[in-house]
Amino acid sequence: MAKILVHITHGPEHPTRAALGFHVAKAAIEEGHSVTLFLAGDGVQLMRDGAINHLNGLGTGNLRELYDAVVSSGVKIYLSGMSSKTRGLTERELEGKPYEFANPKQLVQLAVEHDRIFTY
Repeated sequence: MAKILVHITHGPEHPTRAALGFHVAKAAIEEGHSVTLFLAGDGVQLMRDGAINHLNGLGTGNLRELYDAVVSSGVKIYLSGMSSKTRGLTERELEGKPYEFANPKQLVQLAVEHDRIFTY
């Protein structure tokens, strides 16, 4: 099976693209692949409860259902530290969610370590 990195840079302003990233991650998990998520730019806002609970992509599904499926599988979720800080995403908002802040060097390292990269 492959190691797949899903890099999501679109957030609630593009609900279909944002949900599609989680949708593809879920599909890859169901196929038995190892999946890692890296959220950057506006994508970090997908970790806010408001987005998780209310975002629906056109034909890509409800983020709550997709998020729960991905998280329950144990997927590692990296958040751009700079993007999170710039958008005011706080550790309080992230409480109870699996995540690790990361930087661009870590994204490059992850890209090199994975077999395939999907970007949304």
